[in-house]
Amino acid sequence: MKELMNVTFAPHVRSNMTTSNIMLYVIIALLPAASLSIINYGLYAFTLYGVCILSAVIFEHIFCKIQGKKSSITDLSSVVTGILFTMTLPPTLPIWTAVVGVFFAIVVGKMVFGGIGQNPFNPALTGRMILLISFPALMTSFKSPVYTTIDALSGATILGNVKTDLSTYGYFSHYPININYLIFTSGGSLGEISPIALIIGGLFLLYKQIISWHIPVAFIGTVFIFTFILNQVDDNITISAYHHVLSGGLLLGAFFMATDYSTSPMFNTGKILFGIGCGFLTVAIRVYGGYPEGVGFAILIMNAFVPMFDKFFRPNVFGDRDEKLF
Repeated sequence: MKELMNVTFAPHVRSNMTTSNIMLYVIIALLPAASLSIINYGLYAFTLYGVCILSAVIFEHIFCKIQGKKSSITDLSSVVTGILFTMTLPPTLPIWTAVVGVFFAIVVGKMVFGGIGQNPFNPALTGRMILLISFPALMTSFKSPVYTTIDALSGATILGNVKTDLSTYGYFSHYPININYLIFTSGGSLGEISPIALIIGGLFLLYKQIISWHIPVAFIGTVFIFTFILNQVDDNITISAYHHVLSGGLLLGAFFMATDYSTSPMFNTGKILFGIGCGFLTVAIRVYGGYPEGVGFAILIMNAFVPMFDKFFRPNVFGDRDEKLF
């Protein structure tokens, strides 16, 4: 009996890790923070997660059918986008607004570019930023979580209060960073409720080698260094570096959004510079910009530079005689 030999194009590297496996690990990593947000904000938060995930799957399936392509919902990427998008929302956002945001996240931010792996900008952040610009009042309306170490400023986040009136920092100075603050912050978007849950999820992804350390360390480290310097120069400029790192969407963005394969650099040098750029822009927007939070804008802006990073920091192929770029 003759045996057929399949000849294919390079690369010929084989791996048991599939896209659905990777997405499943990301979902597992997000479960601690998502679960705590539901515990804190109740049934409505659970409903938001369910509606956003279901909408993401349906929109992607319908778009695939319209294009005459095989449905891609089995790779679980739409589920991950639905979870991440929900975690960027305030716990009081109307359901219809969330569905509109999911449409832009999946259809405009992902599928019109060809689907997973071909989108230049993070889909979840694309949907969030469209909602933030279109419905600023709804997207900045928060309520205090049930479990929190800071309850006197209900209805707002630390970054929001400080952006409105830096004198409120005197209030937060009485609450130094401790184990309680690591477990539950003063509230904000659904994914901002627990720094330790996000850190555990990020470490899990690092352990499973789903992500590398380069972007999270460069991103978080840059924010810490710049805000530490600004605070030491004049504590009237901004709050402490510790509050900057643990408040807002920094940990969620650094571990789960800036590391997205499709929208981040492939090579280590590019990853570090990408993370530094995200951190610098985050600080600039938080401290000097018009919005209290800058993580989403920073990541989307740096997404645009990813092709440049991949071009200039591509390592030389073994045996390649072309001139080195650096």
